[in-house]
Amino acid sequence: MSGRWSRSAALLLTGAVALLAAGCGIRGTSVPVDAGPAPSRASCRTPESERTAEGAGHVSVRIYLLCSSRILSVSRTARLGDEKASPKPVQVATALLEQLRLPPTAAESAAGFSTAVEDWVEISGPAQDDPDRALRLNRPPEEIQSLALAQIVCTFADTTVADEDGKVVLGGPDSQRDPLKAYQCTEEMRRNPGTAVNSGVLVS
Repeated sequence: MSGRWSRSAALLLTGAVALLAAGCGIRGTSVPVDAGPAPSRASCRTPESERTAEGAGHVSVRIYLLCSSRILSVSRTARLGDEKASPKPVQVATALLEQLRLPPTAAESAAGFSTAVEDWVEISGPAQDDPDRALRLNRPPEEIQSLALAQIVCTFADTTVADEDGKVVLGGPDSQRDPLKAYQCTEEMRRNPGTAVNSGVLVS
């Protein structure tokens, strides 16, 4: 009799432990829980542009976006003006900066792309006595997030915004206090965009 009671008690104890485990959310499984894709899983494969537009002044452009701690180029369509003449460097820069400020498309986001260029970043043409291709940001370049500055420099570098040597000349809004600096889109900058903020060379 006592043996049967002992076995019954053991079964009840085992059942209670199982219930407690279930109540605590413990599951017996060898499959790891997937908390979402890690940044290293981003494909960073350049998607086709989803922002296409037709009409005068719309052209295909390449802009640089962030992906897996580096910057890579993607294709977009931007409006550079309706004029028959070639757009001025500041017009090109303004159109490209607008693209950099836009949130990534669905395809870009799915591939892991993002942008660090915020809406408040603006650009204007050269101040008096500046070189023709110089551009003035609404804050000194060194006050802009380095990732965003790398995107801007590399996006501008392959266009008419850059000088003959591929350098992008940028300065802050105050021509008296914010000296111009020349930036180059190097392989190091593309692989490590955090270096952009310290890469400018003073323009004499």
